[in-house]
Amino acid sequence: MTPEQAREQLTRERDDVLRTLAGLERSFADIVAAAETANGDDEHDVEGETVAVSRAQVDALTLASRRQLAAVDAALARVDDGSYGTCLGCGAAILPARLEARPATPWCLTCAATRGP
Repeated sequence: MTPEQAREQLTRERDDVLRTLAGLERSFADIVAAAETANGDDEHDVEGETVAVSRAQVDALTLASRRQLAAVDAALARVDDGSYGTCLGCGAAILPARLEARPATPWCLTCAATRGP
């Protein structure tokens, strides 16, 4: 993958993450608005899911999306400085197939396996 291809793929991924974050922000606003009009009895809500659970789910998804955005931004910075495709752990080249599957990854397979999820 050339640096230009990497930049294009990462930019598309960044745009996708930003759209996801915008949707999550709307969902959070909807949950807050619904909570303001609800009767306040989450445990006995006939709709089942509590407002707290909904908020926790949106919070978790938002956190994951923000982490992904940070990873994509870091990968774009590596494209800019010429270090994209080089493992941050051991300095080896990251396999092209891995970069195509996970363009924001800073780790080769070996280092990723030792780091855990």
